[in-house]
Amino acid sequence: MIPSPDETFPTARSAATAFLSDQEILRLLPWGSGHIHQTFRVETNQRCFLLQRLNEHVFPDLDAVMQNLERISAHLASRLSHLPDGERRLLRLLTTPSQSSLHRDTRGNAWRMLHFIPGTVSFDTAVDLRQIEAAARAFGEFQRRLDELPGPPLRETIPGFHDTRRRFARFEQVLNTDPLNRRQTCEDEIRSLLTLRHLASALQDLRLPPRTVHNDTKLNNLLFDQASQEPLCVIDWDTVMPGHVAHDFGDLVRTMASEAAEDEPDISRVKLRPDRLAALQAGYLSATQDWLAPAEVESLRLGAETILYEQALRFLTDHLEGDHYYPVSQPGHNLLRARVQITLLSQLRLLPPP
Repeated sequence: MIPSPDETFPTARSAATAFLSDQEILRLLPWGSGHIHQTFRVETNQRCFLLQRLNEHVFPDLDAVMQNLERISAHLASRLSHLPDGERRLLRLLTTPSQSSLHRDTRGNAWRMLHFIPGTVSFDTAVDLRQIEAAARAFGEFQRRLDELPGPPLRETIPGFHDTRRRFARFEQVLNTDPLNRRQTCEDEIRSLLTLRHLASALQDLRLPPRTVHNDTKLNNLLFDQASQEPLCVIDWDTVMPGHVAHDFGDLVRTMASEAAEDEPDISRVKLRPDRLAALQAGYLSATQDWLAPAEVESLRLGAETILYEQALRFLTDHLEGDHYYPVSQPGHNLLRARVQITLLSQLRLLPPP
């Protein structure tokens, strides 16, 4: 569990000083709503920065995470520097006087600092179809730029992240042991996932070419220019690593094709909108179609089905195990989340092929 900001303020200020030894820190305050890292906005006498205490439980190999971020930032800087607002279109890391982008405090906690991008806004839910199409295009452009990343592939920061076969095997294991006797609460959902078990391997069986992908393409991982309302910068690069474009497109569908919340209690309100799906596909393919292999383009709908199925597996597994991974605020919270994913998946499978 991430400690409260009050508990962390003294060490956060000390960590900020490690990166900003030549600047006066005027204010430090909690920032954002992320559940993985603990983030602070740091205001100095010169400008603003973001300071993050990194979660080593989720990302045990921080060397891999930071090495990837350094390579991505340097590559995107070389690709975007010619633009008038090039510096606002990527995350830029600060380093300590010893030229390290990762700082360890006296307790061993890991910290990093990034330049704050001014004049930006983020959204948790989409405003309209135009924004949805623009967001999908922005993530496609991000993938395309990273397809030219020089050197070896990025390191895997979470091995097997989209290994759906492994997720299904874990689900079956927990289902068979039923450690908390919760199986009886979700027999319908279990039956749905077992019936669709072919989705656990269908995408991996295609043997698609690996690409550098984001792995968390939700709307609030994109900053928009406050004035123009146009996408400006893809953020949250910790899961950027080798993978398949179909997974990224699937996450776009999972998080933006419906207006319902991920834990909507009224299933009748969970509706996958074909117009949103069409906007996502149009935006994404406008940035990627001319460099993706035909098999990758054809795999996008399967990617959406796979991601919805995989996320349903993860939510339902966590429910059966006792809600260890996803934070819950009510009994059956993860079961509710799984039910939403299964509902969206069922509706997607009823739509005609693109």
